[in-house]
Amino acid sequence: MSESWSGRPGFIAAAIASAVGLGSIWKFPYEVGANGGAAFVVLYIAGLALAVVPLMLAEFAIGRRGGGDAATSIERVAAAHGARGAWMWAGVLGVVTGALVLSFYSVIGGWTLAYTLSTAAAGLPGADAHAVQARFDALLAAPARMAAYHAVFLALTAAVVARGVSRGIETASKVLMPVLGVLVAGLALYSATQGDLRSTFEFLFTLDLERFTAHAALEALGLGFFSIGVGFGLMITYAAYAGPGIALCQAALVTVAVDTAISLAAGLAVFPLVFANGLDPASGPGLVFVTLPLAFVRMPLGEAAAVAFFLLLFVAALASAISMLELAAALVMRRVRWSRPRAAATIAAACFVAGLATVFSFNLWAHWHPLGAIPDFAHATAFDLLDHLTSNFFLPIAGIAIALFAGWALPESVLREELRLGAFGARALRALLRWATPALILVTAAAPVFF
Repeated sequence: MSESWSGRPGFIAAAIASAVGLGSIWKFPYEVGANGGAAFVVLYIAGLALAVVPLMLAEFAIGRRGGGDAATSIERVAAAHGARGAWMWAGVLGVVTGALVLSFYSVIGGWTLAYTLSTAAAGLPGADAHAVQARFDALLAAPARMAAYHAVFLALTAAVVARGVSRGIETASKVLMPVLGVLVAGLALYSATQGDLRSTFEFLFTLDLERFTAHAALEALGLGFFSIGVGFGLMITYAAYAGPGIALCQAALVTVAVDTAISLAAGLAVFPLVFANGLDPASGPGLVFVTLPLAFVRMPLGEAAAVAFFLLLFVAALASAISMLELAAALVMRRVRWSRPRAAATIAAACFVAGLATVFSFNLWAHWHPLGAIPDFAHATAFDLLDHLTSNFFLPIAGIAIALFAGWALPESVLREELRLGAFGARALRALLRWATPALILVTAAAPVFF
């Protein structure tokens, strides 16, 4: 590709921005809360080491060696080493999955924008739990309002991607990541002074061996795999813009370490307020939109802290959405020969239209269950089915295929040269990609059948 990152800092900033999404800020705290704290954190880190980091390294090696979008890079590397061209479809599946995820991810990103603006303009609804719930319900019940925020969120994402790799994505990442870091650090400090820090440390870092369960392990592995964004081919696309002077192995480790640190910092920002106010740390996704506003309203400077928190969610969502749109735009630019602005605008428009199914799933189509005749999906909305299809089928299949391609079809020399690994390191990585990583992804994807 003719475009490139300006250097290692720009590439690492973009990779971190891609990894740090709502999964790190929103989902991590309530998953920890639901699965027992410290035991879950330990299992999460183990999953990163065994599945996430190996797959990220594989994507980095394929991307820089292939020098194209996810599908083209796999196709080129396969052709260069005598492997079947059909491996290319792993990249295509990742791109399609990324676009589908972006279609509903941007709706949730719109929620974060709506809450940031409404809290800044009108403050919090008060200490009445019913009023707080009614505020969230009112947003979900207004399809036009949700669609408008959905459109604005996608327009902002497309505007960044349309400006290119260096002037758009890299520049935005260098702005958004420091802002995110300041916000999460400031909120953690605020929570430490206003909340119950002792209970938080006990909850997050005290080991309870009884909580080391198969269910917790699968939840932890799934969170790490899906939140950091491996399997889509995002890192293949980003690595294609990386010059030979960029140390990919170091970039992967820094990306995962920073994402994990931000996730833990998010927990330190959330749980002290939860415990200080006697709230439920395992209250699910509603923790950030319903439960936390109850805590903020009781705190000094609570409204300002609430605005900062929802802004943090918005920044994290936007940074991750940019990478998902670039994933598809890179393929369209190469295969269809469209200009970058045209590709970004067209894909964003398509995601907007597809995302209306998610918007309507919370209101106009709330009682429509497309697969109602199937017991397991009797109450699933269109959004539920889209989320299930991408998370439990498309993404695991794409991730397993990329791991198997890197482990079996990719020569060990490519891993050594692109990642600057020694012979032992390359062999160990290849072994993980051949056996452990695909097995763990498969088990995680199959977990809903058993739990």
